[in-house]
Amino acid sequence: MKETYTKIGSWAFLIGILVAFIVGIYQGYSLEIQQNFFETITGGITAWILAIIGIVMGAFAVMGEGTITKKEFSGFLLSGIAFVVMGGVFEGWQTSISPYLGSFLTGITMSISVLVAPAVGIIALKTIWDIGKDR
Repeated sequence: MKETYTKIGSWAFLIGILVAFIVGIYQGYSLEIQQNFFETITGGITAWILAIIGIVMGAFAVMGEGTITKKEFSGFLLSGIAFVVMGGVFEGWQTSISPYLGSFLTGITMSISVLVAPAVGIIALKTIWDIGKDR
């Protein structure tokens, strides 16, 4: 059974990253033509799907069944925070970097942030719980 959970966690991670990257490229394009894909119904549903995949990733990691091991929690948390910060930084650069580049960087980091943020939240809660219960 553990092997099945590990496969589900691995596939959720791989599919999530692939979908987030593709959606991010489209989001970048939509930002460039003055439309925000995530503000549409389809974009909202897509964001929900990415967030649910992120929840699955975080839940399997906390259960010890996913691709993110307990040793990797700190690195994953730091990387997840970096993506969220990058999304904010690139959003400011969206119009100042040559055509499309700023928008694509914004779109990709935004999509990956939507995927990773729920997993980061779940793993952060688990980490805080573990630190608190040790004392």
